[in-house]
Amino acid sequence: MSMKLYVGNLSFNTTDDDLRDAFNPHGNVVTASVVTDRETGRARGFGFVEMGDGGDAAIQALHGSELQGRTLTVNEARARTERSGQHGGGRRERY
Repeated sequence: MSMKLYVGNLSFNTTDDDLRDAFNPHGNVVTASVVTDRETGRARGFGFVEMGDGGDAAIQALHGSELQGRTLTVNEARARTERSGQHGGGRRERY
């Protein structure tokens, strides 16, 4: 069963291929993506890796390890929670 991993504290220069290369020795990487800002296209310092197998091994091996001079945070990704008060969530007063 596949496992989606959150990878934090990435260098702003890290690419999808860099992520794939770091996680490949620990199992089958299905996807690897660095999250970028919609407006600027610049990396936001975190990403996600989906592992077909070896997810737990990757967490054990890479959490706290260094990639491109940064200490990684690696854990199982959690489902995104709904945020209230965003984008038309309430009435706004005009002045």
